[in-house]
Amino acid sequence: MLPYLTNLIKRLAPKVGAKVVIEPEWGIAAQIIYKNGTVRSLRMYSLDLNHIASSDIARDKDYAKFFMKKKGYPVAEGKTIFSDSWADAIKSNRKIPYAVNYANSLLYPLIIKPNSKSQGVDVSLVWNQKELIVGLKEIFKGDRVAIMEKYLPGKDYRIVVLDKEIISAYERVALSVTGDGKSSVLVLLKKKQKSFILSGRDTRINFDDRRIKLKLKKDRYSFGSILPKGKKIFLLDNANLSTGGDSIDVTNTIHPEFKKIAINLTRDMGLRISGVDIMVTKGNITQNPSDCSYYIIEINSAPGLDHYVATGTKQKKIVEAMYLKVLKALGRTPI
Repeated sequence: MLPYLTNLIKRLAPKVGAKVVIEPEWGIAAQIIYKNGTVRSLRMYSLDLNHIASSDIARDKDYAKFFMKKKGYPVAEGKTIFSDSWADAIKSNRKIPYAVNYANSLLYPLIIKPNSKSQGVDVSLVWNQKELIVGLKEIFKGDRVAIMEKYLPGKDYRIVVLDKEIISAYERVALSVTGDGKSSVLVLLKKKQKSFILSGRDTRINFDDRRIKLKLKKDRYSFGSILPKGKKIFLLDNANLSTGGDSIDVTNTIHPEFKKIAINLTRDMGLRISGVDIMVTKGNITQNPSDCSYYIIEINSAPGLDHYVATGTKQKKIVEAMYLKVLKALGRTPI
């Protein structure tokens, strides 16, 4: 079965007079060939619309954060921490012991995340030194750079921008279950996974995720706990749709000034298409930003919308219309 975006591009390409050649084993890599001889490439979520260096900077959370802050956009206070081998290679002292000391100035709880991964992988909210050390070691299994940030909770939004236009905007809500008075948390979670499959949403909940177990323990629950009817609990601290989060569409209610922020940021980062993640800590995205408190979580140069698509027919139409515009733009715009 082809990945969602590959399949969508294959289906839409004839509408713009193009054909698609797909690498058959994995279906992740493809070429889009136009009648005028123009060739564009697709790899997973990445298309040729963004320049490669700008995309690379956006993928590197630390670099992106530097340039966003330099341009005057608000970001969370924090620093990078390095694995032992990488710290030694670049002659830095910012190893785990440094992180432990730095945590005392930022104050717990803190957010830690890998510098170069996406979709909420290994993002953790840590409440003490032990959790910080364990979380950083987990990150360093797959990334040599971690980011520590001050925890500033609020409403988490993803805004998708394409060429000075807002394509979609939605609030992201962390993975949760709601009690029925008789089912355990584990049973409720399995039901949620089944509902994802039935709706065509390609989301796989990791039942062995240590972060879920830690979150349950902190809230004095376990997988075996029976939740009262109507009782809702959250199982992760990050709200990514890829980890089981839900979305609330705000495309038609987002304030024009927040639209402007997302569009300007995309331009200022040298991108044409992006997913801008904004945390509003006071107020919400329907209000004027001047009346709110907010910061930029990160900017994504290849926003994966397959989970968003599965949340409803309206969302599916929005995404298909966006990629039709992308295909048209790729066919006429030189790299």
